[in-house]
Amino acid sequence: MLKSIRNLFRAKPESPSASVPDGTRYYVIGDIHGCNDLFETLILAIEEEAAAAPHLDVRVVLLGDLVDRGPDSRSVIANAREWQRRRRVDILAGNHEEMFVKSFKDTKVLRHFIRHGGRETILSYGVSEKKYNNADLDELQKLMRKNVPKDDLQFLKTFEEMIIAGDYVFVHAGIKPGVELENQKRDDLLWIRERFLEHDGQHPLHVVHGHTIFEDIDVRANRIGIDTGAFRFGRLTALVLEGTTRRVIQAVETDGAISVEKKETLV
Repeated sequence: MLKSIRNLFRAKPESPSASVPDGTRYYVIGDIHGCNDLFETLILAIEEEAAAAPHLDVRVVLLGDLVDRGPDSRSVIANAREWQRRRRVDILAGNHEEMFVKSFKDTKVLRHFIRHGGRETILSYGVSEKKYNNADLDELQKLMRKNVPKDDLQFLKTFEEMIIAGDYVFVHAGIKPGVELENQKRDDLLWIRERFLEHDGQHPLHVVHGHTIFEDIDVRANRIGIDTGAFRFGRLTALVLEGTTRRVIQAVETDGAISVEKKETLV
């Protein structure tokens, strides 16, 4: 979903007062959606910064939707797992991970999954286009069970629903307005859209989320949306939080070349 004209009349951003715990730096990464080249570029940029700040407790949060739509979901999962072995990397479940996991047992979910980018995920696991195109849903499930390693599937099941850091809460899609964090439902955390996006009031904590695509980071008085459309616009975003400061690192693809762009201040 792209920004619409109604956003012009929504709550405007204000100077940040929210903060993360002293001595920590958080890199919060938006929806990767199978764009492994962008992901690898962002990992290198973050690790370069982390190496220059050994005194800080550097933590990474992936906001979910690692898979689907882009060409190499399998490699994204592999890189996320490897990164976790050498750094504190917490990963949230997105609605696309939920569809992927459930599609192994439920053909109705599988049908929905392949309509929303699941085809690319399945192909990334070595299923040929010919086999994919000739398979019915039951046959496709068998191909998935044969080609997707059980370790990858188990890894996806470990993803969290919510992470809190100081005055921030990180979720995939958003939270249901007016409901305390401990009472939020998984369905809202992974799928909510308009009811959350259109809410101008304050939340229990400042929300950082993905799920809804914006051409640029959507900074509001009560939330920050950082899904900048890696698969659609070629831009993968990491929001960097340290103390009360906010800045941005992005891996950007332009005419087939990938570069790193940084914004040193973000209101």
